[in-house]
Amino acid sequence: MKAIMVVGTTSHAGKSLVTTAICRILSRRGWRVAPFKGQNMALNAYVTPNGGEIGHAQAVQAWAAGVMPMVEMNPILLKPQGDMTSQVILKGRAVGKVGAAEYYEQFFEPGWQAIEESLRLLSQEFDLLVCEGAGSPAEINLKHRDLTNMRIAKYLEAPTLLVVDIDRGGAFAHVVGTLELLEPDERALIKGIVINKFRGQRSLLQSGIDWLQERTGIPVVGVIPWLDQAFPAEDSLSLLEPRANASTGDLNIAVIRLPRISNFTDFDPLEAETTVSVKYINPKQSLGHPDAVIIPGSKTTIADLIILHKTGMAEEIHNYVAAGGTVLGICGGYQMLGKILADPEGIEGQEGRYKGLGLLPLKTVIAGQKVARQRLVTSNFPQEGLPVGGYEIHQGRTRLLEAEENNTKPLFDDANLGLVDESLSVWGTYLHGIFDNGPWRRAWLNRLRQQRGLKSLPTGVANYREQRELLLNNLADAIEPHLDLKTVLPS
Repeated sequence: MKAIMVVGTTSHAGKSLVTTAICRILSRRGWRVAPFKGQNMALNAYVTPNGGEIGHAQAVQAWAAGVMPMVEMNPILLKPQGDMTSQVILKGRAVGKVGAAEYYEQFFEPGWQAIEESLRLLSQEFDLLVCEGAGSPAEINLKHRDLTNMRIAKYLEAPTLLVVDIDRGGAFAHVVGTLELLEPDERALIKGIVINKFRGQRSLLQSGIDWLQERTGIPVVGVIPWLDQAFPAEDSLSLLEPRANASTGDLNIAVIRLPRISNFTDFDPLEAETTVSVKYINPKQSLGHPDAVIIPGSKTTIADLIILHKTGMAEEIHNYVAAGGTVLGICGGYQMLGKILADPEGIEGQEGRYKGLGLLPLKTVIAGQKVARQRLVTSNFPQEGLPVGGYEIHQGRTRLLEAEENNTKPLFDDANLGLVDESLSVWGTYLHGIFDNGPWRRAWLNRLRQQRGLKSLPTGVANYREQRELLLNNLADAIEPHLDLKTVLPS
């Protein structure tokens, strides 16, 4: 199996970014490559064409490689639920909810088997695998149960790049310390060091590079500059950092940063709109007076709904709508907009029946069987007849209440996928990726613009995937001159 590995000295060192760039660089050079991450812990998920869940980062890497995302590219996905447990997704399917100790007792062997099967299948279809690690490969308390770092590298005998974030400080110590804690056979696989997020003149860093190469005997094969461009993030910690493309647009859209927010990659297309400013609001903060409020997906909808009530954010949202504001709920946010949420089996950990925000006449019951599938539908609102694609990932089953008094209208030709109220103020949908659809996104934004007396934007625009292609090419263009891959590529 021909493969290269990318590991990092810490979380957020830039492994995903470097792996994505390598996939696009090699794809442009004519390689048929595929990404791979044995185990990923993330709440940003994507549904493959066959209905399997993988980390959204691996889907982006597949697109960078110019291939279709497959469940084998991320055979184990762990989705934290906030109560010291995670939902386990094995080869695309939810198979249980466990704590950390139980996970390694129950799923280590099946997990490794899934990894081996996935690697064998991918190696038959692709010339080269570009594998990404998780966290740090030198967590000595976790190495015995590692399913995604040097165990993978050793199994594949993969030349490995070690990525370090120099912007946070301590980069030389991070590299030396990581190498010191690796076993000799692991360290032997490290063929290059990549210094990421460098600001300033390269010449001022050269003495440090010389020292590091002499100290470790490993070449520094890349010094990647700080990149001032947006890139899909893997987890919600990135929302605490300043957004690279933060704009002061005509429209201000507030996204509620739920404690267990999931699939916030839904909002990348909004952030790419130069006329839109997206701001993430903590439930304890004041909502202010944005042009629209979005309640995003959540891994534990009921627990996050309770937070909205306890912090007073639920009341703020009610007052905002009463004053003429626009609210959109996606997936878990859609469920919260209803009157009742029930979890009779405690699947999310909050057994019982709970009061929703009451903005749509809906009741949602959390069910054991997860819905995960891609969808292609036709819109009714804000403009009729637009093709809209996306994907569902949810365990709730939602139905209308008080149908005879219902003043809502279906958003799409499939009424189960979303509703809007009569005043077009409260919108809700199960469809992730809805803003990827350029004409629908612009039509929705134009309604907000009309309320502000602003000129409408053209709706005949491409879908976000074309902007994403440009982003991926720009990423590869920015990194390729600063990264020498000769030490890790097969001859």
